[in-house]
Amino acid sequence: MTAIKPSSSLLMLGLPKGSLEQSTLALFAKAGWKISQNARSYKPTIDDPELDGRFVRAQEISRYVEHGFFDCGLTGRDWVVENSSDVVTVCELIYSRASNSVSRWVLAVPEDSPVRAVKDLQGKRIATELVRTTREFLTKQGVAAEVEFSWGATEVKVPDLVDAIVDLTETGSSLRANKLRIVDTILETTTQLVANKQSWANPAKRAKIETIALLLQGALNAESKVGLKFNLPKAKVQEVVNTLPALRNPTVSPLSDAGWVALETIIDEAVVRTIIPTLKSHGAEGIIEYPLNKVVY
Repeated sequence: MTAIKPSSSLLMLGLPKGSLEQSTLALFAKAGWKISQNARSYKPTIDDPELDGRFVRAQEISRYVEHGFFDCGLTGRDWVVENSSDVVTVCELIYSRASNSVSRWVLAVPEDSPVRAVKDLQGKRIATELVRTTREFLTKQGVAAEVEFSWGATEVKVPDLVDAIVDLTETGSSLRANKLRIVDTILETTTQLVANKQSWANPAKRAKIETIALLLQGALNAESKVGLKFNLPKAKVQEVVNTLPALRNPTVSPLSDAGWVALETIIDEAVVRTIIPTLKSHGAEGIIEYPLNKVVY
């Protein structure tokens, strides 16, 4: 495939169309890029003169990155594996349509199926969108089964059309709702930023790709954390730091009152409900919790 770029000075970005679309746009917005789109157009408007892009199904992005149409793109590790794409994995970005957790391609059967292990699928029929990877998995297990491509609604095909399916799950709720039981995991996957090898070898393009990776990771890091600042009697600082491991390295600033200091730190949002009452019991005042856009390590 010939690389087709509107301008060699632009970085062409592949954006996933479909289930990852809205969460990807939200992540870029938090990272600092506003990406606008027309419902009928696959060409977005990006508020960065150095970026151009297209919306393409995630299943195809790694191929277009490998062949040079895109300099980089966001897609799942599963599709890089399925397509055997020769690309550079720049970074892992753990986010998805439903949760910020690792997704799994699982082998599933009806709850009342006699299939209890992979070996029980010998001679059976399996439906999946991940055909190549599933066939390789079965071969490694020494199982000969028919694997057919599924165009969608895979969960409803068992048991009438096929004996088992291989489908993507994040929480398992859809499988349970369809009365399916997981037999094994084929592949774990997360969203990845991948780059074309020639683009990665270009210093200017690599620098831009690394900037995108840095800020996207920073935006993700911030999602589970908050900033916390408060005033504390100076005599209580060491006591608070020793009591609360999350505050091991707070920023400590003097106040106009020599007996007081201001502390500021970043903590996991989940522990705020425990930490704030404890801070209060140690004499903290003016406690402020605030959201974060990016946390860059």
